[in-house]
Amino acid sequence: MSATEIVVRAPAKVNLLIRVLDRLPNGYHKLWSLMHTVDVFDLLRIRLNPAREGLFLACGDAPLPLDKGNLVYRAADLVLQRAGKCVGVEIELTKVIPLSAGLGGGSSDAAATLYGLAHLLQLDWTVSDLCEAGAALGSDIPFFFRAPCAVVQGWGQEVTSCSLKGERWVVLVNPGFAIQTKWAYEQLASQRSAVLPLGEFPSRVDRELSLSWEDVIGVMENDFEAPLFPFYPILGFIKDTLLSLGAQAALLSGSGATVFGVFHTQEEARQASTRLRRDTRWRIFDTSMGSTELPHDPFHVASSSKASKIQIQ
Repeated sequence: MSATEIVVRAPAKVNLLIRVLDRLPNGYHKLWSLMHTVDVFDLLRIRLNPAREGLFLACGDAPLPLDKGNLVYRAADLVLQRAGKCVGVEIELTKVIPLSAGLGGGSSDAAATLYGLAHLLQLDWTVSDLCEAGAALGSDIPFFFRAPCAVVQGWGQEVTSCSLKGERWVVLVNPGFAIQTKWAYEQLASQRSAVLPLGEFPSRVDRELSLSWEDVIGVMENDFEAPLFPFYPILGFIKDTLLSLGAQAALLSGSGATVFGVFHTQEEARQASTRLRRDTRWRIFDTSMGSTELPHDPFHVASSSKASKIQIQ
């Protein structure tokens, strides 16, 4: 019997390096970013219900729209349209990743929806098919089909998997307020007089597609820090605090407002997060950097009957 329900975990991401380049004709900015998943997840339960038609989305207590204003809804609608299917789909989204936090939660949820519903409908979609569908919805979505580590270029639709050797732990610190991506880009564009060239490191990554953490730690950079930190001094304070607590590097993720620190060991990360939790009311996660191909690996996908050992080819 084919499955009628699937559960998919959708991981957060951080930008280990993000350079914002020239504006493209479509209105997006050209990017060069090295992105990596982290083991903080939203959860999506997707069900087929032949007794009804249409899409039905529930998001628990999260203050999110339940219609086409939600990327999950649009992702499910896109799958049904491309498959030519008229079937009832019920999606229950449990949010853990903070909203508008620079962690890609909405994009990851959409990627998980594309994957999960395509599987339930037994569509023979490849990773390239999923990436193409994701690019039609949002700029960060294709990355999650090339996880855990990838170079993202263009406006987010050009994604190349790369290898990052070694293990690291991360502490994510979200100060509890959102930063809208469009506004962040406006501040960046208004405050800089020129776009700096990429430099040697991105060129090396593009050539080799293989890195070590020692290669990355010293070159971590985010173009959004300079324009946003004056508006939100707390972000700079969090970054400095993470470094003082032993982080090898600390950086704003995406357009914020989450700041993360990279630690060499689990114990160092947990000591830092314990200290931060004692002194603040920020949302704090300490976890490993993502190490599996998400959301489509056998450990993070389950059907209503048993674990679904699926690997997209």
